[in-house]
Amino acid sequence: MISEQAQSLALSAVVFILAEDALKDRFLALTGLDGDSLRARIGDRDFLLSTLDFLMGHEPDLLAFAAHVDEKPETVIAAWRALGGGISGDEWQTW
Repeated sequence: MISEQAQSLALSAVVFILAEDALKDRFLALTGLDGDSLRARIGDRDFLLSTLDFLMGHEPDLLAFAAHVDEKPETVIAAWRALGGGISGDEWQTW
């Protein structure tokens, strides 16, 4: 998966999270973001990765999102990896 596809899927994840009150509240509480800071970071790769990290941290949320966008969970995982998920900063630097 290329980075642009991964970023597009992550943006869909942002929309999904913000549309679900329980997810939105938990995401904002865990990230410490508010509406203004979220809008300021919406195009930031690290923010998009953190959005997919959030879904990866709770399998039912990951499965619900995958179903919502009509993708296999493996596609969401591939997007997460394409944005650097599952790779430590040192490993990412050497690629």
